[in-house]
Amino acid sequence: MKTISGYILTNILGWEIIGKFPDLKKAVVIYAPHTSYLDAFYGKLYFIELGIKHKFLSKKELFFFPMNIGMKLFRSIPVRGVLNKNAIYQVAEMLNKSDELLIIVSPEGTRSKVTRWNTGFYYMALKANVPIVVSFLNYKKKEIGVKGIIENPDNKKSVMQQINLMYKDVTAKYPEKFSLEFVK
Repeated sequence: MKTISGYILTNILGWEIIGKFPDLKKAVVIYAPHTSYLDAFYGKLYFIELGIKHKFLSKKELFFFPMNIGMKLFRSIPVRGVLNKNAIYQVAEMLNKSDELLIIVSPEGTRSKVTRWNTGFYYMALKANVPIVVSFLNYKKKEIGVKGIIENPDNKKSVMQQINLMYKDVTAKYPEKFSLEFVK
């Protein structure tokens, strides 16, 4: 049975949910592409529909009054940036202390085009010893879902190459702002 969020996402907005979300209690979930404010809205509807316990990482700068109220309702937690050592340790600690928690990260870190993704998500998963779930939204096909899971993120280069392959056929709302040129 669909939630109200799922009904809005699929029946009203016309998105199709692709792939089964893995049965995991804890993970770092990357969500891309992120080229529009709408990406977060669709993602929120999707994750509510899944019924999973989750928190979004958001830039600390977004937590000012009155926006901080909405951000907390959105289940966002403020971090300085995913590359910041404190954010990595903060998230790893949250995952280690929780019985069930999925941390959702947009590795691009901004809606603007970047040539190198923030790899803090990788270090969060590595430090907390949890898998990385690769989730996506594809505007061309109006699909949202899961591309795959990386169970053992012990080799950064391999992980980034896998992610690059998973996102190669995904179209962002603003394709010119989405770059997969992050594997170096």
